[in-house]
Amino acid sequence: MDKKTKNIIQYIFWIVVAVVLVYFCLKSIDWDQFMQAMKVCRWEYVIISMILGTVVFYIRGCRWRMLLLPFDPSTSRVTCFNSYNICMAVNLALPRAGEVVKLGYVVKHSAVDENGKRLLTFDKALGTLLIERAWDAIVTVAMAAVLVAVMWDSFGGYLLESIESIGGSSTLIWAVAGLIVLIGLIVYPSYIFREKGRVWGKIWGFLAGIGNGLGSFMKMDKVWLFFAYTAVIWIIYWQMSACIIWALQDIEAFSNLTMADAFFFMIAGSISSVVPVPGGFGAYHGLVCGAMLSIWGIPIGTGMIYATLNHESQVITQALCGLCSYIHESFFRKD
Repeated sequence: MDKKTKNIIQYIFWIVVAVVLVYFCLKSIDWDQFMQAMKVCRWEYVIISMILGTVVFYIRGCRWRMLLLPFDPSTSRVTCFNSYNICMAVNLALPRAGEVVKLGYVVKHSAVDENGKRLLTFDKALGTLLIERAWDAIVTVAMAAVLVAVMWDSFGGYLLESIESIGGSSTLIWAVAGLIVLIGLIVYPSYIFREKGRVWGKIWGFLAGIGNGLGSFMKMDKVWLFFAYTAVIWIIYWQMSACIIWALQDIEAFSNLTMADAFFFMIAGSISSVVPVPGGFGAYHGLVCGAMLSIWGIPIGTGMIYATLNHESQVITQALCGLCSYIHESFFRKD
């Protein structure tokens, strides 16, 4: 089976998963109730949430730029912002494909040295992307731990049920162990045989480039600014979740939800993004609606009002930002 066929099969598989998830979420909706909710929705808060979404894209681009600057000081904020927007838009249709496009854009706009080679190569850019994602994963886990520790009475039972439903913590342990073994099987032989074969040499060179990218965190100026960007990003995500709650305040089921609940929804959204379905459709809805039913006793059909409004408003934001960045790159960018 060639790579193209394999990618098509994987894409179809995740499309099917998304359709199944959406079906089970949507079949419980009372559409009359849903449309009535849309009529009483305070849309100004939804607009604010979408504006905040655009702001967070820009800040994420600025934070990523800090990791790229040690390799190419000419990397601009516009390049990183456009790359991030286009990445998110592509991911709506092709999960994870946007990451490749994102890396391609920053490399394309990288300056060249005296030999005509790009200062920023794909492998180095990939390393910076991995360290950024790893940092976000660490922050997400830390915030989830704080949430559970502080509000165990509210969220602890649901968390234990969720862990049991996926086979306990051993599943995660085995997954991490398998990943470590796989990386070892690639890195070790490529290092040993790097000077004994052209193919091994190229593999090691690529891995070394990724290593340089991962090490970019240690080469940054103003490391405090990286942490400040991270704090602002997650505060904005929290406010975005709260905005959708405020938009639905005229609906009794949501009128008593608090900022702590908005924090939980933010964490849930981050966790659901791990499932590589197109645009996160279904994964987020299922996770949030399941939590609302288990913790607050909100029926799935009612919970879908919040999940749909929150998720789809951000999908529209991603699509619009991606379109604007693509137009800028295609017709107005001179460098």
